[in-house]
Amino acid sequence: MLKKGTKLYSIITGACPKCHAECMYVNKNPYILSETLTMHEKCSCCGTKYKIEPSFFYGAMYVSYGVGIAFAVAAFVISFFFLSASIDVVFISIIGTLIIFFPIILRISRNIWINLFMSYDKTLGKK
Repeated sequence: MLKKGTKLYSIITGACPKCHAECMYVNKNPYILSETLTMHEKCSCCGTKYKIEPSFFYGAMYVSYGVGIAFAVAAFVISFFFLSASIDVVFISIIGTLIIFFPIILRISRNIWINLFMSYDKTLGKK
């Protein structure tokens, strides 16, 4: 399911969408907040330019909304149905989840957005 060559692999790992050889981000740890969105200009393996045009990743804001909703719904289901928490605790758990996972939501949104426009190329992956 999470094999090299699939979009899901690139989205979850943050690998280059064309060759899957290296991470698009300068620092793999998303919790170093000053470097959360700092990306390499292009892939050192295949030469793919990540910022296709100026303001390319503005579209990732729309994706980020959907990803944030998915995290919030997961927090709601876990806290309300599985832990039988009160509505106040459920609200706090949703807010806490969104704050804690904010850097991951940002990166996953960018990864989804760039993978909408680029696909894996087997010939580049072999180089």
